[in-house]
Amino acid sequence: MHAIHQYQEFFITYLESQTINKKPENLYAPIDYILRLGGKRMRPVLTLMTAEVFNTDYKEALPAAMAVEVFHNFSLVHDDIMDDAPLRRGSQTVHEKWNINTGILSGDAMLILAYQYFEQYEPTVFRDLAKLFSKTALEVCEGQQWDVDFETRKDVTIPEYLKMIEYKTAVLVAAAMKMGAIIAKTSEENANLIYDFGLHLGLAFQLQDDYLDAFGDPETFGKQVGGDIIENKKTYLYLKAVEFSNANQAQQLNDLFENHSNDNTTKIEEVKTIFNQSGAAIATQDAIKEYTFKAFETLEKMNIEPDKKAMLRTFGENLMGREV
Repeated sequence: MHAIHQYQEFFITYLESQTINKKPENLYAPIDYILRLGGKRMRPVLTLMTAEVFNTDYKEALPAAMAVEVFHNFSLVHDDIMDDAPLRRGSQTVHEKWNINTGILSGDAMLILAYQYFEQYEPTVFRDLAKLFSKTALEVCEGQQWDVDFETRKDVTIPEYLKMIEYKTAVLVAAAMKMGAIIAKTSEENANLIYDFGLHLGLAFQLQDDYLDAFGDPETFGKQVGGDIIENKKTYLYLKAVEFSNANQAQQLNDLFENHSNDNTTKIEEVKTIFNQSGAAIATQDAIKEYTFKAFETLEKMNIEPDKKAMLRTFGENLMGREV
């Protein structure tokens, strides 16, 4: 096993060795741009790490890790278009740097490129990876549609929201880990447990993302702080604020989310005040811990060495305390 930062370095070296600057330039340059913008590389790191958790050299998992990263970035390119987001990882989004049509087409090409990386595996492994990937990709699209639907609904429940983020975010984290298990040809039980570990970790990660969107440091977060508030997204923070607010706070929150004025700075600060005063901010932090600990409970059921469990636990703890 290696340290997490080493897996990141291994993956970045592999990514930089890939030839993406093909013709036509306006199709491939945006792909190269988004893939080299940086980011945590959490999902591909999990694929590499999981392969070694189950006693297989990380190098065998590099193509699958690349597929996961390409797919993840494809989803970000299209999400940014749908959200009209100006920034991604502190830089211009693809559709802002080029245009919307380029963002759509380059994103489409990324989805196809992701599948091509699985072609480097033997038929049975390819089949299992592609089957998991197809299921996951469709779930991510379903989650994204629910996310869009929730923007215009006033009756979104917390269970509905948790299902949405499970599909939009957590299933890809879970699949990234299970791909490492598939490549390592571990037992079906271990593969399913590592998937569940990743699913709970992914839920914690997205709830943390919701929290940081409102309360993160603009210098480290890399995205527009308050973006979810501007977009009137019914995040976990919002839903908990609705649940906990008194009548005046609830009415103020509703009015703020109905307001489409240009004064976003005031709106963000007023909504954040309600998030804090109602107890929604603390409740969200508690939920992050809850799902992280659920992941740790799953970890204990796995048939792997104690030092490997400790490393996966450390990874989860680091996610829980992140600021980016």
